[in-house]
Amino acid sequence: MKIRENVPLSELTTMRLGGPARYVIEITESREIAEAYKFADEKDLPVFILGSGANTIGRDDGYAGVILLNCLRGIEIISEQGDSLILKGMGGEKWDDFVAFSTERGYTGIEAMSAIPGTLGAAPVQNIGAYGQEMAQVIESVEVYNVDKGAIETIPRAEMEMGYRASIFNRPENKGKYFIISVIVKLVKGSLKPPFYTSLQRYIDEHNETDFSPANIRQMVMAVRAAKLPDPAVEASSGSFFKNILLTDAEADAAEAIGIPVRRSAGGMNKVNSGWLLEECGLKGRVFHGMRVSEKATLILINDAAKSYADLDAALREIRQLVHEKFGYDLEQEPVEVC
Repeated sequence: MKIRENVPLSELTTMRLGGPARYVIEITESREIAEAYKFADEKDLPVFILGSGANTIGRDDGYAGVILLNCLRGIEIISEQGDSLILKGMGGEKWDDFVAFSTERGYTGIEAMSAIPGTLGAAPVQNIGAYGQEMAQVIESVEVYNVDKGAIETIPRAEMEMGYRASIFNRPENKGKYFIISVIVKLVKGSLKPPFYTSLQRYIDEHNETDFSPANIRQMVMAVRAAKLPDPAVEASSGSFFKNILLTDAEADAAEAIGIPVRRSAGGMNKVNSGWLLEECGLKGRVFHGMRVSEKATLILINDAAKSYADLDAALREIRQLVHEKFGYDLEQEPVEVC
């Protein structure tokens, strides 16, 4: 169990902001989890679980606790029978490597989520999704270390209460309670069917694509994302910064009546693309306190020159105010904060 002291959060998160974390422990084996929590308990310090830092923001005052880095690796086929595949991946495995593993074998269910940064363990926490697919559709169970019980247990999908960018794992009352060891998903042979989300459909039309196999959908999604999303290794960012706006059917009717495009979904889960709102406010490419609204994908905020969380916070206040004044919607931040 590797323990480091006073590690800057700016080195652990892709937005590259944040002061020092008191302790950082790298978890490479399951047996180390209990040891790490014991270490934190003995020092009476809080715990924050971190993967790749792609969807996490550090604050200026750092973190006066213990950060557990999920470095558990491995992908395993549990069963492959008929048209279905049961696949297990360790929590610290790169999400995109997990997607590649499944699409290479011709299974559908997560290919549209290709190139999403982060780890597999983070995927069920916020129920990641893209282009019509989301984790809730394929996940079977997760193996976790339950801090309250001091034991490893399995949580089935029915008990995860997954919603839009939400699950039991990211509820405030469960903060630090679950360390995700591994994830099991069920995928099937097959392919996605058109029509597709706008940017993907545009790529398909422009390139006259007719092959919608998992492997080819993956390649197309990767191309679309590469064309519009910054590489965090080159430009500091944390992926999509704002959640889309959820509307009831009545709210969706009202939005469409004034020209706001709404993507309709059953059960009143209608969505307004927050990126569209930002663009309509003329924010594309604008810089606020060192934070730039991406010219290619307005949902992305890029840290050009911000030196502190205070800069980011000031930028967010101004951006939210402009959107609220024009449309009346309150933008909700997607990345979590280390606190």
